[in-house]
Amino acid sequence: MNDKIIIKGARVHNLKNISLEIPHNKLTVITGVSGSGKSSLAFDTIFAEGQRRYIESLSPYARQFLGQMKPADVDEIIGLAPSISIDQKSLSHNPRSTVGTLTEIYDYLRVLYARLGEVHCPLCGSKIQKLTVDEITDIISGEAKERKEGFVNILAPVVRGRKGEYYQLLYDYLSLGYGEARIDGKMHNLHQKIKLSRYQKHDIDIVVDKAMVSDQSRLFEAVENALDYAQGVVIAWFNTGHRQAQELLLSANWTCPNDNFSFPELEPRLFSFNSPHGACESCNGLGLIGWDKDEQCSACQGQRLRPEALAVKIQKKDIGQIVSWPIDKLHKFFQDYFDNMPQKDRAVAEPVVIEIISRLEFLLKVGLNYLTLDRRSHTLSGGEAQRIRLSSQIGSHLSRTLYVLDEPTIGLHERDTARLIETLKSLRDKGNTVVVVEHDEQTIMESDYLVDLGPLAGVHGGEIVAIGPTSEVLNIKNKGQSLTVDYLVGDKRISVPSRRREKTTEKLKLIGARANNLKNLQVEIPLRKLVGITGVSGSGKSSLLYDVLYKNLSAIKARPGKYKLQDVTRIEGSEYVAKVVVIDQAPIGRTPRSNPATYTGIFTPIRDFFALLPESRERGYSLSRFSFNRSGGRCDACEGAGYKLIEMHFLPAVFVECDVCRGKRYNRETLQVKHKGKNIADVLNLTIDEAVKYFDGNWRITDKLKVLQEVGLGYLKLGQSATTLSGGEAQRIKLARELTHTLGKRGIYLLDEPTVGLHYHDIEMLLHVLNKLVERGNTVVVIEHNLHMIKSMDYVLDLGPEGGEAGGTLVAKGTPEDIADNEKSVTGKYLAKQLK
Repeated sequence: MNDKIIIKGARVHNLKNISLEIPHNKLTVITGVSGSGKSSLAFDTIFAEGQRRYIESLSPYARQFLGQMKPADVDEIIGLAPSISIDQKSLSHNPRSTVGTLTEIYDYLRVLYARLGEVHCPLCGSKIQKLTVDEITDIISGEAKERKEGFVNILAPVVRGRKGEYYQLLYDYLSLGYGEARIDGKMHNLHQKIKLSRYQKHDIDIVVDKAMVSDQSRLFEAVENALDYAQGVVIAWFNTGHRQAQELLLSANWTCPNDNFSFPELEPRLFSFNSPHGACESCNGLGLIGWDKDEQCSACQGQRLRPEALAVKIQKKDIGQIVSWPIDKLHKFFQDYFDNMPQKDRAVAEPVVIEIISRLEFLLKVGLNYLTLDRRSHTLSGGEAQRIRLSSQIGSHLSRTLYVLDEPTIGLHERDTARLIETLKSLRDKGNTVVVVEHDEQTIMESDYLVDLGPLAGVHGGEIVAIGPTSEVLNIKNKGQSLTVDYLVGDKRISVPSRRREKTTEKLKLIGARANNLKNLQVEIPLRKLVGITGVSGSGKSSLLYDVLYKNLSAIKARPGKYKLQDVTRIEGSEYVAKVVVIDQAPIGRTPRSNPATYTGIFTPIRDFFALLPESRERGYSLSRFSFNRSGGRCDACEGAGYKLIEMHFLPAVFVECDVCRGKRYNRETLQVKHKGKNIADVLNLTIDEAVKYFDGNWRITDKLKVLQEVGLGYLKLGQSATTLSGGEAQRIKLARELTHTLGKRGIYLLDEPTVGLHYHDIEMLLHVLNKLVERGNTVVVIEHNLHMIKSMDYVLDLGPEGGEAGGTLVAKGTPEDIADNEKSVTGKYLAKQLK
């Protein structure tokens, strides 16, 4: 295998025929502004080609299940290794999928409980043991020794709480040679007539033998017979006069000797909520009841398992309790358990416990100490999902593999980033090649090799601006060439605002917030300011922003006076807010038909403009003639999509350019209407920057276009399909749409980590846009880990002090300077360096 990956002539998306080399067994970071082509190089070229070559080697039969992959648009790639991509996609929307099942820790727990769990009766709580005849004999001998008894009565409990005369049964035992029985607690001689009431319940114990404890073979035989008669249960009864009589009830089956509760065989499937053998019968193992799936199942209290499974314990804890603990507490529990494991248990389960501990350690390494194993997968953020994938990869011990990661530091506090970098290095040290698309300063500085794309975004990007070992690239100071290097070496910086909005404004008060881990929180959010919510991962930021603020405030606005608050006692000041808008990084459209022009509403005035051209009026064309979503003006062959979907049976469906309109979306007549030599299809192919010049003087269109320029999206094409936009781009298009509408004041905009996927250069533009929203009388509330962003806020709420159970309180509040001065704030410690 080559010691490097050699890429020649890559042209995917906006890459401009670039050639480069990436060393194997090193940590390589690909940087550049948002839209410069980083993902196109890392995912759509390197990873896609590595994966495609692997799939090509399979049989056509296997390939039909995996989907055909088009070769990447690249001349050649030499020295590729098998590739694994660890991206931000959420893991699974299946309600049965949890952190425990994803990491496979739950599978190991099931094996451990099946092998070493102590069984208790779900009805009376007493311990149930499945004993052999030898073990029962040993227990009786041990008990006799302790009581200094020479003799023991062995009884067979043949009837337990059942009605009847039992004349025949007693006669049968007499004919077998047994002379005594204990009936309803009194001793009877079987040679005499015994009359029992037919309609009362009775207990009958046949006295099998009164044996000397020292005569082991006789004792063994008596126990064996008693077990045989009483179907696996035996009583050892010490009835010497000087102390109170005492008996032991022992079982050779999984049955409770007290109430005959019969326990199923202990096997791993008993602990699986995805198997009928283990799932709670009321909720089928979902833990929730009802269509809206929000009400906890009353039978299992949300633990998903049947009572038998929850009656098996290790260290007095059942599997339901254990999976509800945060990872760090769980890790400590198993570490202590392992250290004190008796030798006979080690022989059975040592490898299982070691595997559980090591997988928990991997989760701690990637900063997920606050998660619980019963947390549902679909509630995880993109960053958490990616780090769970990463932790399971470290556990897989692969080598000679190419890992491609997309911003693994997303959602991580500065404090946890160092641990994550160690994890990436440990992957590299196992002989793997790690390629990371990243904007995080710490990660870039710690990498071995740097590839910087640019110089700008979209059509102005796609070239290699700087490349080489990281230390060299940062030393030569590729000044003025690479924006990344300029910011890293300090030639350019995002400056701290010269003044903050200190003026007292109205406040939004949340009193008694208690969603997830929030501890009855009271916070004030000053309105008409740029407000940041900070804190380590899992400290309760999203719970505060979404589960308390957004859920309740949007409902109050939708149904004033009728809405019952959830997870919060009171909200004051909602009258100062006119509307609540969440601006996230979800795609702006799921279909390739959606594009920036249609989404922001710019396309309507553009179609208006074309409909008013003299040529259109001559032909009687109206606004709808220029829509590619309606028949009339669009190409009928592809229904205005510009391509056709062709099903390929054994191979995956492919998109083929429409052979009638050649991808233009419109029919020939519509395309004959031109302005400055361009028709409507040509206009959709313009970048926003080009369109501003093209429509110069037409303010209805250019005003909206200029907003897109302001959010740094001038390089996007008007008709670019929404499916090709990055998360950061989608978020800024949404912001632009808010800014293009005639803005009413008093809106509150909620953003969760808007800097994801953004370069320093983009962050500066984003801040500019957010400040614009605030200047127009709106409030912007942002969850953020990025220090450049935090230092630019007017007001910050810092949650913590830790994640999960140890979080959910307000650690500090005030201006960024106040946070930095607060000794208790972890965020403040890192922020202080930035403010200097």
